[in-house]
Amino acid sequence: MPVPGTRRSRTRAVFAFGALLLAAGCGSASEGGGGGYTANPGASPGATEDEGPASLDPGQPGDVATGLEVPWGLAFLPDGSALVTQRDTADVVRVAPDGATTEVGTVAGVSSEGEGGLMGLAVHPDFPGEPYVYAYHTTGSDNRIVRMEYDEGENSLGEPEVLLDGIPAASRHDGGRIAFGPDGLLYAGTGDAAHPDLAQDTDSLAGKVLRMTPGGDPAPDNPFGNHVYSYGHRNVQGLAWDGEGNLYASEFGSDERDEVNLIEAGENYGWPEVEGSGGGDEYADPLVEWSPAEASPSGAAVAGGSLWVAALRGERLWEVPLSGGGEVGEPVAHFQGEYGRLRTVVAAPDGGELWLTTSNRDDLGSPEADDDRVLRVPLE
Repeated sequence: MPVPGTRRSRTRAVFAFGALLLAAGCGSASEGGGGGYTANPGASPGATEDEGPASLDPGQPGDVATGLEVPWGLAFLPDGSALVTQRDTADVVRVAPDGATTEVGTVAGVSSEGEGGLMGLAVHPDFPGEPYVYAYHTTGSDNRIVRMEYDEGENSLGEPEVLLDGIPAASRHDGGRIAFGPDGLLYAGTGDAAHPDLAQDTDSLAGKVLRMTPGGDPAPDNPFGNHVYSYGHRNVQGLAWDGEGNLYASEFGSDERDEVNLIEAGENYGWPEVEGSGGGDEYADPLVEWSPAEASPSGAAVAGGSLWVAALRGERLWEVPLSGGGEVGEPVAHFQGEYGRLRTVVAAPDGGELWLTTSNRDDLGSPEADDDRVLRVPLE
């Protein structure tokens, strides 16, 4: 049975992975694609110490746009349309609410190999007064964060300006999610670039949550005097804030446990010394744990009082009800196996729906004729 517990007095929901069959090398496919293990088919969410907050009953998803190539990052513009990155082609498209799709540019300098390429996307919170679009991408030597001017009238992106480079890159564990927080600062989730020890090195940008000004400088009150905000991460691909300003991050595990963590400045989340919970007071325990076959979690969003996490190998949308103060209720799976691998989930500006992307053309999925797609999930 799942084990309820607390992380410094916060409710934590842990998933059983009882009959996992672990094989050598199974942690190499961090986004979930034929790893050498299987999950207990009977594993299910367990009760926390109390009933906790209730989950929602989202409506059936509908297509917004189809025929995309591994859509990875999605960020809304003030008019309700969204910019979407395509990982392997380095193209950015604008998707209108009615489904009309317009190419707006190709980001120069992107190298696509394995899990790398053109990944996370963010729009400046003061857009269009600050007409910038930010992207996280892989080059031949590193991962980096760039910004580009975006001309709405011309539907075109300008040349990328490098804000932060030197983030270690590899064919796997590249992280890639970027998002502006309620403090107006830019956050980025990075991976360990297949060098686990870098996650414990606070002088390295690998295996971290980073925090910086919109111009790319380290936030003035960061805990280590550099870009690092938290450390000990394996591969962070989801960042989302609730209405209280709590930051949640989804993270790929290795052999045993995927995670949702409550991110706090200067905290050590354990990798590679510990995977999941139970590492002792030195490490912050996750709020939620899953077996990799149930999750391989990528994008995250908060809407309707819940945290939503898109699962790649798990091929489902996880809902984690929030009860305030960084506490969580019992996770619930939606749309299991209906749309294949799910990469990104973002709350629409009005909060009444989620936009969800599939990732079935990433060499690990089984694409259908209309893949990849952007889906609309009604919450009201």
